[in-house]
Amino acid sequence: MNKFILKATDLDGYLMESDLEYLSRMNELYEQAMASFKILSTSTSEAQKRHEEDILIELYNQMGKLMQEICASEPRIQVYSFVSPQETHGEVSRLIAKLRDVNTGHQEFVYYIQRAFELLFTLAFGVAGKTNKNYLIVRTPVNIPVQNYAVHKIPNVDSAVHDTVMCVMLRGALLPSMILSKEIQEYSSTGYLTPFALFKIKRDESKSENTMEYVLDLDHSYFELSKLDGKHLLFADPMNATGGSLVTVVKYLLEQGVRPASIKFFNVISALKGTLRVIRAIDNITVYTLWMDPSLNERAYIMPGLGDAGDRINGSDEDLHPRDMLRLVADYGTNITGLYRSQLRIIEETVLRHRT
Repeated sequence: MNKFILKATDLDGYLMESDLEYLSRMNELYEQAMASFKILSTSTSEAQKRHEEDILIELYNQMGKLMQEICASEPRIQVYSFVSPQETHGEVSRLIAKLRDVNTGHQEFVYYIQRAFELLFTLAFGVAGKTNKNYLIVRTPVNIPVQNYAVHKIPNVDSAVHDTVMCVMLRGALLPSMILSKEIQEYSSTGYLTPFALFKIKRDESKSENTMEYVLDLDHSYFELSKLDGKHLLFADPMNATGGSLVTVVKYLLEQGVRPASIKFFNVISALKGTLRVIRAIDNITVYTLWMDPSLNERAYIMPGLGDAGDRINGSDEDLHPRDMLRLVADYGTNITGLYRSQLRIIEETVLRHRT
């Protein structure tokens, strides 16, 4: 297999001393929170549970304030609830709560993922159209007494999305990338449909965070280096734990001589450590995340997290028979594939062109 591998040790050194101090403080708070988790999950006393819930709320408030303090000094980290109006925070908090919930089924999970990336698009590109608007004229189904039309103002994002490429880190990021690409298409006055570059990357789940390997499978990736050079690269991934997958892909591109005009990284949930590592390791990148979580466990899973977002979106693969790109697309079903048919057409062309 033609592979590019980044090891956890290769990621060492990116974090600054101040980052490590913040992470240490955050881990101490989360250790206290886990002590409360144990009591809440085992206690039979309602009074004790209420007391522990109060402690947990205070701990989460402290962790939130600490994350705000860190992000306030880093303009390349844009967390939705840290930079948006207070009135919107309840909606996002509820959305994340639904995604976390073990009782949220597949279809509902996909719905909330779609909503999440729509909000992330607004976070990243809404500013571009605040003072400059496009007009959208829509033909409605009403034709009595004459055909009716409606006029709507939308943000003008044309200059912001020009020359962008959607970079998909397979497989959990496929649907999020399609959602974001469709948002760009529908807000562009020209109907700009982003080209797709597809990177087959996987981390070795048998290893711990400190021994992790991130493997970029070049034989099953589909991209052209010349079409990435000088472009604005957009990466969408529901979860950013260690930052290792993104850093692996970008480091490979840089070693091949690709020089992006800019890089944007979109996450529904990002761990503090992974976010800090990404902005330290990669120049000219901005991270947009709907929610920031405080900690990682020894297996490099986000805590409190929401489980394996890729499996909750796509279902799980058989170990010996992982699905290829076209099978994964087919498994989305007619509802999803119909909604994103323009994006799927570009993805199919990308894959089939590279196979001939």
